[in-house]
This record gives sequence, C-alpha cells and structure tokens, in this order.
Amino acid sequence: MKKLLSIFVFIGLLLTSCSSSDDGGEIIIDDPNSNELTYVGTIRSIINSNCTSCHGNPPTNNAPMPLTTYSEVRGAVETRNLLGRINSSTNPMPPTGQLPSGTRQLIEDWVDLGMPEN
Repeated sequence: MKKLLSIFVFIGLLLTSCSSSDDGGEIIIDDPNSNELTYVGTIRSIINSNCTSCHGNPPTNNAPMPLTTYSEVRGAVETRNLLGRINSSTNPMPPTGQLPSGTRQLIEDWVDLGMPEN
C-alpha cells in the first residue's frame, strides 16, 4: 500500500512540475514545417484565444468580420491584412497589444506554408 501511495505521489509531483512554463504564453512548435502547423492543429486555438471575443459570430465591439471558421481566417489573411494588423505596433490586433512574437511568427509561418487547414 505504501508503495502504491509513493507511486501516486511521484506521478503527481511529475505532472505538476511539467505543467508550468515560462514561455510567456506563447505556443511553440519546434519545426514550423511539421504537419502540426495547420489551422486545426495550431492556428484555430490562437484565433479563438485572442480574436473571437470581438471577431465572433456575430462580431462585437465594432469588429468588421467574424474569425470563427477556417475560411473566414483565410479570407482575413488574403483580403483584410490580418498579418499587418497583428504585427502593427501603432494599431495592433488585438487592441490590448501585440500577440507574443513567437505566436505572430507561427501565424506567418502558417501563411507561408499555404495556410493548410488540417
């Protein structure tokens, strides 16, 4: 019984030690050319975490369009200067301030890869 309890304590300590990070909330992928850099695998969670509070369906806070689907995000890249807005230091999106540089780079890498969906 003591051995079983020790195993659970060890696993608990292992899990809690691995759960914190000091990456400033950035999503990091070692190889931006990997299959993981897709809208579904990476970009959707960035957009949902940072954009859809205003760019939801329907948009709020005077946002001009929703960003809730792959086609809407792709369209925003192609016709609405999404990259320019997330990289702007004077008029950034989100309006609370620029996304971390690593996160912005992931979006740029995704665009450079042709904006794969899956």
